[in-house]
Amino acid sequence: MAITVVPVTPGFVAEIGDADLARPMGQEDLAAIKEAFWQHAVLIFPDQQLTQEQHLAFARQFGPLEAGTGIGRQGKPLRVRAELADVSNLDGEGALADPEGRLRRYQMGNRLWHTDASFRHVPALCSLLYATTVVPVGGHTEFADQRAAYDELPDDLKRKLAGKVAEHSIFTSRSRLGMTDFEQAELERLPPVLQVMVRTIPESGRKSLYVASHAGRVLGMPEDEGRALIDQLIAHVTQRQFVYTHRWRVRDLVMWDNRCTMHRGTAFDDTRWKRDMQRATVADVANSCEQEGVPIPA
Repeated sequence: MAITVVPVTPGFVAEIGDADLARPMGQEDLAAIKEAFWQHAVLIFPDQQLTQEQHLAFARQFGPLEAGTGIGRQGKPLRVRAELADVSNLDGEGALADPEGRLRRYQMGNRLWHTDASFRHVPALCSLLYATTVVPVGGHTEFADQRAAYDELPDDLKRKLAGKVAEHSIFTSRSRLGMTDFEQAELERLPPVLQVMVRTIPESGRKSLYVASHAGRVLGMPEDEGRALIDQLIAHVTQRQFVYTHRWRVRDLVMWDNRCTMHRGTAFDDTRWKRDMQRATVADVANSCEQEGVPIPA
């Protein structure tokens, strides 16, 4: 049976039925999933029973995988394979993380609006998050459509943003929460990178904003003005008309296009309830400046 695509809205978010991601997928079904993905940017696959290997195998259908940052878990046992990100409030033994610990403070950054791995020179193409334990209250994920938000910008702001480049860093987003105690080796491993503020999605030709809490400085602008512009754009993108809220069910797999969406986790009592998820992240083909033909300044 061919897969079914049920849009949440005509152009943003769709639920995929009749797809068993644990089994090898035929080329026709895979092509239909990719077509739906390029159109809707967020796909929901309910009731998937996946091993870590099956999760990774499906993700590899979209490109090469990137590794996690490792920040907050150095020298500690991993609960998931190294190719996966442990998106949970659990320590290496599966217990609730120390409420005063560094890992919990670092994971709090996931509650800021962001797009995965924009802080890498080659950022993420897409992420695939799989839920094994969900919480009874809160703990949703919100997604914002940066394509639709770009379409609604006034023309003068579109002209202002054309060719603009911002500096992204994982440490910028964490500093927004007051977290600054990073080791020198961490700072050196993940130096700031440059990304365009407006990009074109190749499969659709649509223009999209590309902003996130990782962005902190706009080249060619005073630092305070650049930061204000980034905050203005994030506020615009995250207006209710551009946002979908996903209320997780056990065994949901949700994948999203990091090139044209932002997302954030919503609050829950993480000192009481366990929330256990794992994420595979697929790398893009090149830096966004290179893809847009915008020279990267020295």
